[in-house]
Amino acid sequence: VQLQASGGGLVQAGGSLRLSCVASGRTFENYAKGWYRQAPGKEREFVAAIGWRGQSTHLADSIKGRFTISRDNTKNTVYLQMNNLKPEDTAVYFCTTASKPYISAQSLMRFVGSWGQGTQVTVSS
Repeated sequence: VQLQASGGGLVQAGGSLRLSCVASGRTFENYAKGWYRQAPGKEREFVAAIGWRGQSTHLADSIKGRFTISRDNTKNTVYLQMNNLKPEDTAVYFCTTASKPYISAQSLMRFVGSWGQGTQVTVSS
């Protein structure tokens, strides 16, 4: 499976960005998807996940109320809508897909599979 993330950029604090990740190579709709991020000098951390049916989502506490994850199975794309961005959201954002099908959003962290190349998000204060 191949994952292509896009949509990053430079934005002022309080602004918004929408990240997209297009997947190819296997049946998109059968697999949970997610986003992680990695800031300079820090470990990669979980941001959000969406279950294979799109009915369940799981969000990190740090972004609840500001970020939303969604998917469009007709476009093989998963999105991360980021609102009210803060300087501490600055990181490279990576999309990922589950390593096995038919799992929920809450289970993605235990079954992380392939990674995309990442897209840089920079939030200025």
